[in-house]
Amino acid sequence: MPYQMHKISVLVVEDNLPMLEITKSLLLTFGVGHVITAQNGEIGFKRFCELNPDIVIADWMMKPVDGISLTRVIRNDPKSPNPFVPLILMTGFSEKRRVFQARDAGVTEFLVKPFNARDLYKRLVQVIERPRQFVRATDFFGPDRRRRSHGPYEGPMRRESDMMNAPTKEALLAQQEQAHKTLSRIREQTGLKKGDKFDIDPNDIDLV
Repeated sequence: MPYQMHKISVLVVEDNLPMLEITKSLLLTFGVGHVITAQNGEIGFKRFCELNPDIVIADWMMKPVDGISLTRVIRNDPKSPNPFVPLILMTGFSEKRRVFQARDAGVTEFLVKPFNARDLYKRLVQVIERPRQFVRATDFFGPDRRRRSHGPYEGPMRRESDMMNAPTKEALLAQQEQAHKTLSRIREQTGLKKGDKFDIDPNDIDLV
């Protein structure tokens, strides 16, 4: 049964503007009601503290604060409004040692670039459907590094039976329509087809 995500807010932190726009647009097509964006980890943490999103998606390689550092500050900084927030790390690194490094920093899920809509949706459902118990140790605070279920998801708008009112539905459909147009324009400029993985150089497309 598909999810209704219109009450979920997601913070996307990515310094590659085309990939930031692609990730935001994909989330909107999934029905996510509120997508917050930031172009580096420093700004991302400020937005996180101000808006307290339900899920964070961050790129690894950013300056001045990268995705690993952002994860650590979200998990450990006293100013963090929710150290338990699910955090998906996007990266071009797929080596086992990199995965272990991300896991040890407190990342919930790992999304390897390039990715397509299906890849992103799977990770989003993963953090909703299978939340992990958190562990605090001397040198670690984050999701249990052994993958296990921690009971059913109790967050906002889990199933399609959670109904929305007419104005909310209308606004959501308008967001989705605009997001579909953005993705279509990007695919047209880059020659990608639906289902293709997004591997975008910032110079490949014009977002204006």
